[in-house]
Amino acid sequence: MIVVDASALAKLLLREEGWRLVHQSLAEEQAMTVDHALKEVLNAVWKAARICGLIPRRLALEKEALLHTMVERGVLRVEDERRYLREAFRIALDTGLTVYDSLYIAQAMAHRAPLLTCDTRQAEAAASLGVEPKLIP
Repeated sequence: MIVVDASALAKLLLREEGWRLVHQSLAEEQAMTVDHALKEVLNAVWKAARICGLIPRRLALEKEALLHTMVERGVLRVEDERRYLREAFRIALDTGLTVYDSLYIAQAMAHRAPLLTCDTRQAEAAASLGVEPKLIP
């Protein structure tokens, strides 16, 4: 079991440098995330298409469909973020991370699972709280 944050999922969908390492981790372990991740990832795809012009609209829609397929086929298990919100808020207050980033740490703590992320600061905070970070820069 591994908790995957939005930065890692976005890297995978957008095929950014290091995406194959994310793919490998998802192939090796059951992956889970909080429902907020879906919004964050789709916002990254939107930004790549609409703001940065890196991908055409058609490809953005394909990436959105792929994310939903990953969830529907059980490649990525999604849990309600409300389950972790109280702990995430405490983590955010203690570490200075956003509540968004702290949600993934709270989920990883609850499941005693490693956290797959591309965020160095989040990985450091996770480690300080006893969560094994799997950092993909």
